[in-house]
Amino acid sequence: MFAIVQAAGWPIWPLLFASVIAVALIIERSVALRRSRIVPQGLLQRVVAEYRKGSANEQLVNDLERHSPLGQVLAAGLRNAGTSREVMKESIEEVGRAVTHQLERYMTTLGTIASIAPLMGLFGTVVGMIEMFSAQVPGSADPHQLAQGISIALYNTGFGILIAIPCMIFWRHFRALIDSFVVDMEQQAIRLVEVIHGERK
Repeated sequence: MFAIVQAAGWPIWPLLFASVIAVALIIERSVALRRSRIVPQGLLQRVVAEYRKGSANEQLVNDLERHSPLGQVLAAGLRNAGTSREVMKESIEEVGRAVTHQLERYMTTLGTIASIAPLMGLFGTVVGMIEMFSAQVPGSADPHQLAQGISIALYNTGFGILIAIPCMIFWRHFRALIDSFVVDMEQQAIRLVEVIHGERK
């Protein structure tokens, strides 16, 4: 590996730095975006049961807010249970936007790495080509310098693509996951509104 880095030249270092950041973000998002952590199963049913028993007090709302992102959305509904349907929905939507923003944390960085990694590899290719052509002087050529320029060009191109492909795959996967969580939270929040306003049993 060290020999490859040496052969790729200095343009490989920004790519290595980007790859380390990408791996860290992928691991962090994989841990953070678990369904059991974002939209725990059965939480809505427990909240509705507590509300119908008259146990939806401030302590329950505070516990919900600390429980999960879905809990934050449902807690916003409970806090405004005595208001009109429109006000209750607005408060839920406001919290929902904040929760969605939290879920999308680091996604821009991961998407940026997926987009610029091939460009960084292309930059390394250009550097390699410059070194290769600078070795070609009239009447003579340095084979070692020529080989070094080719290796810089190819290694950087390959490494840039190697970083971009998994980053793009995980970025798309996480985006789809977040979208499914948002839809699920919206549906459960609507059910809570309908239960509180007597439109659903």
